[in-house]
Amino acid sequence: MNKKKILIIDDEENFCNLVKKNIEKTGEFEVYTATNGNTGIRLVRELKPDLVLLDIVMPDVDGGDVVSMIRDDKSIQDTPVVFLTAIVREEESSCQPSFTRGYALLAKTVTVGELIACIRKNIRMAAES
Repeated sequence: MNKKKILIIDDEENFCNLVKKNIEKTGEFEVYTATNGNTGIRLVRELKPDLVLLDIVMPDVDGGDVVSMIRDDKSIQDTPVVFLTAIVREEESSCQPSFTRGYALLAKTVTVGELIACIRKNIRMAAES
């Protein structure tokens, strides 16, 4: 089975490493991390991940700008993006497209099970479209 590639773009390195470890435990995914938006965009172009987990608030290039750069680049514009952020409360988060211009939005307090389910769902939805 080919593992799906996940890229986490978040300025909190410890958070990236924790999420990476938990996602990789499933054996389904190969996880890469970037701790800033510029590196993240470069890695999206290089790796062509099956899904990007993206923080919104970052010091160099914020998540909104990162997703705009992804959508403006024809070679990666169809990459599924899930926002994973601390700026929403758990009750505001949803694996369904939301107010973030049609992107799924998860609070950083999400459980590992909910995160994995959201990743699987968004990869499957992208494959079906």
